[in-house]
Amino acid sequence: MPEHSDRPAGPAGPGQPARAVYSAGELLALDRAHVWHPYGPMPGRTDPLVVRSASGVRLRLAEETEGRTELIDGMSSWWSAVHGYNHPVLNAAATAQLGRMSHVMFGGLTHEPAVRLAARLVEITPEPLRHVFLCDSGSVSVEVAVKMCLQYWRSLGRPAKRRMLTWRGGYHGDTWQPMSVCDPEGGMHGLWQGVLPEQVFAPAPPADFEESYADGLRELIARHADELAAVIVEPVVQGAGGMRFHSPAYLRVLREACDEHDVLLVFDEIATGFGRTGELFAADHAGVAPDVMCLGKALTGGYLTMAATLCTPRVADGISRGEVPVLAHGPTFMGNPLAAAVACASVDLLLERDWRQEVKRMETGLREGLAPASELPGVREVRVLGGIGVVQLDHQADMAAATRAAVREGVWLRPFRDLVYVMPPYVTGEDDLAAVCRGVVAAAAAG
Repeated sequence: MPEHSDRPAGPAGPGQPARAVYSAGELLALDRAHVWHPYGPMPGRTDPLVVRSASGVRLRLAEETEGRTELIDGMSSWWSAVHGYNHPVLNAAATAQLGRMSHVMFGGLTHEPAVRLAARLVEITPEPLRHVFLCDSGSVSVEVAVKMCLQYWRSLGRPAKRRMLTWRGGYHGDTWQPMSVCDPEGGMHGLWQGVLPEQVFAPAPPADFEESYADGLRELIARHADELAAVIVEPVVQGAGGMRFHSPAYLRVLREACDEHDVLLVFDEIATGFGRTGELFAADHAGVAPDVMCLGKALTGGYLTMAATLCTPRVADGISRGEVPVLAHGPTFMGNPLAAAVACASVDLLLERDWRQEVKRMETGLREGLAPASELPGVREVRVLGGIGVVQLDHQADMAAATRAAVREGVWLRPFRDLVYVMPPYVTGEDDLAAVCRGVVAAAAAG
């Protein structure tokens, strides 16, 4: 085997036993050489922090960083670990399912965890969402939702209805169709303009209800109705596109306009589902139901990747009447028993607790703790809703400086663009929540 002097010491060669433990330095060297991180260059320009373990709301680091060996997680691992880490109930669910089977193909077979999960999701989501397609990830759930809508209209002999309408400032994932309904200019996917399907975009929704904006939505849907398969939006909170909040009344406007003009309505609740906004689903703020709903992130409590796309009987029946009467989608790990068992346990764990009070307590703590940020130079706005706190700057955040400042406070955050934001686990205690807020204020001041 030729020598590569520029390679770090790494895994054992063929026929040699695997290394049991790497030092933090060895891991970082291997990471730098081989691992491509999300939204980053290859090779990376900054070293990530090495996490050795996690429990409760704390991440334990492999080596001291900025004087800290553990950090309070303010991000819930990209908004998924709502129960914190190493939770005994979720651990038990995973362990019990491992003893039965970790996976079996879903084509032609079924099993209790997937069936129980689907039934539970139908029970807790708005009526008449009654059919559940289990997906690999949130982005794939949006991909499936768009495919459902397109296939629905093709099955009814109306293939011209092939475009999606959304509003600017949104984010729906990184696979192909989801990228096409993300913000085409301010988002992460401007690189693909001219290649992605061209969708119809309304201006970003104002925070408060404005009748003139609602009239604009109605007019846009009416004008494009003959070519619109569906409207797709993140209800109440636009997540990674800018962490903006808007009036739930716009959801009622969309529902009425879609009904009037024979257009389907899709709610992407991947970030907002399971209580994050103070209601179990953001749609509940408006008292409306979509034709298709996407769920993910907190579905498994951050343990395993799984998402779901729910639809109404109208959508399912329409697809079934087509020349191709099946939804042409089937991931290898669809309905994975291990993920489904943990998802069932995660949903039950949430609903058995007073999650509404937990989120309300968090909202109060975030309002109080983030208030000092409004006095900082360079801060444009501070906003809080449910378990979401946002400090918006008037400039692009210096992510490295902001992250270091938060770590010095003992907090893990991941600022992006002009935002320093936080979505802590629901189980975060008052003292830890106050520390998280101090970390956000410090990050905003440094960034």
